[in-house]
Amino acid sequence: MTAGTDMSLDSREVPLGGVRGIEVHRTLPQRGLPTVGAWCFVDHFGPIDSRLNVLPHPHTGLQTVTWPLAGNIRHRDSLGSDVVLTPGELNLMTSGGGVSHSEVSVGDTSAKMHGLQLWVALPEDRRAGPAGFEHHADLPMVEGSGWTGTLMMGELAGSESPATTHSPLVGAELRLRPGRAKIPLRPDFEHAILAVDGEALVGSTEIVHRQMRYLAPGRPDVTVHVPAATTLLLIGGAPFQDELVMWWNFIGRSHDDIAADRADWEASAERFGQVQGHDGKIIPAPPMPGVRLTPRRRTMA
Repeated sequence: MTAGTDMSLDSREVPLGGVRGIEVHRTLPQRGLPTVGAWCFVDHFGPIDSRLNVLPHPHTGLQTVTWPLAGNIRHRDSLGSDVVLTPGELNLMTSGGGVSHSEVSVGDTSAKMHGLQLWVALPEDRRAGPAGFEHHADLPMVEGSGWTGTLMMGELAGSESPATTHSPLVGAELRLRPGRAKIPLRPDFEHAILAVDGEALVGSTEIVHRQMRYLAPGRPDVTVHVPAATTLLLIGGAPFQDELVMWWNFIGRSHDDIAADRADWEASAERFGQVQGHDGKIIPAPPMPGVRLTPRRRTMA
């Protein structure tokens, strides 16, 4: 693809949480498209009957964004946070130079589970900083022609989320009424729209359930047509300039960064702390690949 090209992105199924984990549908990163703005990871899970049971595991160089659509999730981390997250609320964890956490389904065992897990890459001046956690239960409601939404992060339609960001971006759950909707965009941002629960016509291109439509910078809005009430995810931001080496749960700038992160996790280094309530159980790091890791290059957009 040439620079500035819109495109449709298919998801792929991957396991989450180890061999007993659930299957999730991952649309980002893609080969040739590592980021949309600073967004570097998009997983969509459910609706399913399975339960989320992700034991303590580490992160570096990123923010985790957890957004449930159905079902409750208990988050515990090495900072001492212990929060039950419900639909319409946001958990935002900033790893900085190191943090660990767990996520486990709680509540009604017969209820469906459905949600989104996203990562935001931290810029160089913040990626080795202190870890932090935020739980936001009161987020701005936004609306426009043919749609309403909840603003998770950044700015949209004149509103601003209280969630901490470290680069210019937007993340929102949009709920469209049947028919035509016009979504405002920032022309200096690149964006992507994920079809969360049904198909949608984005501009003149149809995306089906779980597909994502990448939108290059340069437009003030996009028109979306939906045949029935539909939920979409909108993400976007200023194109991310730093090179990223992403492997397992770590983001660095070089192979050596990742190797050091892995070694410290396996050695129970202090920077990752401990998550209480799991009797010392953790997810061990997989073996390092047999080749040197290199930065992910953008070739698709």
